[in-house]
Amino acid sequence: MPKKAGATSKGKNQTKEPETAPPAAGPVATDPKGFVTIAIHAKPGSRQNAVTDLSTEAVGVAIAAPPSEGEANAELCRYLSKVLDLRKSDVVLDKGGKSREKVVKLLASTTPEEVLEKLKMEAEKK
Repeated sequence: MPKKAGATSKGKNQTKEPETAPPAAGPVATDPKGFVTIAIHAKPGSRQNAVTDLSTEAVGVAIAAPPSEGEANAELCRYLSKVLDLRKSDVVLDKGGKSREKVVKLLASTTPEEVLEKLKMEAEKK
């Protein structure tokens, strides 16, 4: 009897594996509520706004605003809304208000693939 129970649990595990596979490792992901999130490595105090690099951990973004009183965070959201063709209100800072490592949440309906493609195009402009 215990062997049969083990065999059925293996069958259940095999059906669950494909469900956990789709979230791709990378800076752009989908949170449990279905919103697209972007891991950002912010570089405040730059000359101009730019997507500097795309790594597996985060998207490097140079921000032309000082890192004081939330100016760089506001500029980051404004810049990303422009790059991703979204409204400013659809791009919100989720985590990392006082850190260079940030997570930005997109409230608009979009896919991680679309976002990654737009970020890649912006990174190639420099």
